[in-house]
Amino acid sequence: MMKKSNREIIMLFFVLVGGITSQLTAQDKYLDKNGIIIFEASEKLFEEVKAMNESATVILNTETNQIASLALMKGFRFKNSLMEEHFNENYIESETYPKATFKGKLIDFNANDLNEKNTEVSVEGVLELHGRKKQIDTKLNMQKIGNIISMTGEFITTPNDFDIKIPKIVRNKIAKEVNVKFDFKLKKK
Repeated sequence: MMKKSNREIIMLFFVLVGGITSQLTAQDKYLDKNGIIIFEASEKLFEEVKAMNESATVILNTETNQIASLALMKGFRFKNSLMEEHFNENYIESETYPKATFKGKLIDFNANDLNEKNTEVSVEGVLELHGRKKQIDTKLNMQKIGNIISMTGEFITTPNDFDIKIPKIVRNKIAKEVNVKFDFKLKKK
């Protein structure tokens, strides 16, 4: 049987090793809790259909190149409060589908190569919104200044991709394609 002091030393060792391991893992993660996502579905001659969310959460693991983001639907702000209400109640159905998520991977990416110069990086993943999933493949512009990784980009999607019904009465006032832009400033976690 092992002496009590030996067990305590072994336990202390595992606690220390566990702490060091979690610190090493944390060094590979970058986080932004105030990521910006803007979508626009405006049609010429009609009122602007554009909203911004400044509280998206994004995490990047530079060891595995995995990226994930989450945006609450009620976090999108429109110029027109009635439009915001219709967006949440009638189109996105925020009570039933409160969030949008993206889970993906940066392709052929090495964080050690990032510097102040803009670098184009491919990302592939799945966007889940309104209970539906869609494969997204796009390009990101990335750069690293100090301990902050800047990531910007955009992609196009449609309401149909996510089974979002647009009533006939406003169908001509909303673009068939939605332009989604994002701007993330990820800090070392």
